Amino acid sequence: MAFRKLYPALRPYSSGFLKVDDLHTIYWEQSGNPDGVPILMLHGGPGAGATPEHRRFFDPHFYRIIVFDQRGAGRSEPQGETQNNTPAHLVEDIEMLRQHLRIGKWHVFGGSWGATLALLYAADHAEVCASLILRSICLMTKPEIEWFLYGTRTVFPEVWERFAKFIPESERKNLLEAYWKRLHEGDEATRISAAMQWVAYESACATLYPQFQTMITDDQRKQAVAMARIETHYYKNNLLDIESSILGKIENFRHVPAVIVHGRYDMVTPLKTAHELHTRWPEADYVIVPDGGHSALDPAIRDRLIAATDNARSIR
Repeated sequence: MAFRKLYPALRPYSSGFLKVDDLHTIYWEQSGNPDGVPILMLHGGPGAGATPEHRRFFDPHFYRIIVFDQRGAGRSEPQGETQNNTPAHLVEDIEMLRQHLRIGKWHVFGGSWGATLALLYAADHAEVCASLILRSICLMTKPEIEWFLYGTRTVFPEVWERFAKFIPESERKNLLEAYWKRLHEGDEATRISAAMQWVAYESACATLYPQFQTMITDDQRKQAVAMARIETHYYKNNLLDIESSILGKIENFRHVPAVIVHGRYDMVTPLKTAHELHTRWPEADYVIVPDGGHSALDPAIRDRLIAATDNARSIR
């Protein structure tokens, strides 16, 4: 079976920075067709930032592709900043960006944390969502984060051991607190070391066939610190109540055309959560990818996501 490939690489035709409050300024860019149908890509993490590959899931002749770095992530400033950085702030930023770019309705595409954010946005602004394309569902609840921190050792024991052994044995009962302390209160060398361990652990679990990310440049290390700081900040301070935050608000966006794409062997955000969302929201198309993990770049996941964005061209 031949999988769909990403669309060819392309450069933004416009980009800029939008000041969203007294502290934060977010980076945004547009690529594809300036007169096309708007589609928004929400990156994961939280804090991972956008990459050039994120532009390539969409037909550039049809779509006006909008990508941005969320607060503290990627090219947004200040990098790694966690103050005034909550799900509610990010939802407000998305709406501010839509108005700044003078967009009426847009399709919204997000994976992992990006899917969480897409659902939170749709719960408040369903009237401007033409459709939702959601990958690797995460509802940002305590059991999901506990799985990420401890449950993955049932499948990746050697990867988890490297992650855990960075922390002294006396602190391993609360890995989140131990990593948070080093990333937020440690000196620069400690922050970099902790971030590299954190990001290496997550990246090794994200693909169907484990891949270990190497960080050799100063920029890569800075990005890793920003992502790890923001993720630990969210996991410690911004977990969501499953009923009141998303599942309890499905009626707000039930009518929005949507597709849920989730890998059977997703070890970062297990399929159980996507199944629960589908059970509550059967109107959304539900695609379990039998040979997919967590990453959007797993070939089978990539194939179904591109199929979903191509199919969304018929939705107005």
